[in-house]
Amino acid sequence: MKNSSVTVTSKPTSDVIPLTVRMGLSAVAGMGAATVCHPLDVIRVQMQTFSYKSTADAAVSIYRSAGLVNGLYSGISAAYLRQWLYGSCRMGIYSYLLEEAKNKNNGRADTIPFSTKLGMGCISGGVGSFVGTPSEVALVRMSADSRLAPAERRNYTSVLNCLARITREEGPTKLWRGATPTVVRATLLSSASLGVTSQAKQYLSDSGWFGVNGSMMGGIPMMFCATLLSSFVANIVANPFDVIKSRMQQASIAADGSSLYSGMGD
Repeated sequence: MKNSSVTVTSKPTSDVIPLTVRMGLSAVAGMGAATVCHPLDVIRVQMQTFSYKSTADAAVSIYRSAGLVNGLYSGISAAYLRQWLYGSCRMGIYSYLLEEAKNKNNGRADTIPFSTKLGMGCISGGVGSFVGTPSEVALVRMSADSRLAPAERRNYTSVLNCLARITREEGPTKLWRGATPTVVRATLLSSASLGVTSQAKQYLSDSGWFGVNGSMMGGIPMMFCATLLSSFVANIVANPFDVIKSRMQQASIAADGSSLYSGMGD
């Protein structure tokens, strides 16, 4: 009877949390993270599109020139939209695929190959990034606007104003400007970050360093170490495409419709 009880508790549970709910929870969690980390995102975009001596120099320069709200927190509405488009798809689809794979392996994650987890990250990141490219374009432009000369600033008032003006002034297709490097970057980033996180959690859990099955403090130290490692690996892999993406999306469009870059290769 005891073995029967254990079997019941290890049954697949993917039907308890539908994909739509997973995506919604991922978006809300992402908004919380964006609220805390957005100044770093602004600094990242401006360092990729303009010249600064260091991260500290960029942070001080942005704050002195535009302040906290219009400087370090510029484009926060675009960051929130990105979480509902890109973040929800990326995390929601990956967790759904991982749960389905566990169900096919009698609820066990340790038997899922690492290559399969990387593949799940590629799929979820690719889908999410394509859906979320308009929000990425808005985020890059709004984050970099304060660094432009006053005559060149676009002065978007919100993410909706930004998307509407891009559609009206440049055409709807420009909302997906830089989609190729965006998808490549997200595919690599999600594959590394999500796949490595899952694999690292399994390894750390089996190691016993964080208690039985990583139970120490509810598994928080183990999760922190796993995500720290995966983020480090993912950003090394994806950063070159992040720079390309930001520069393509920030570049101005000439009157004849041409741009500074003809494509990702250029």
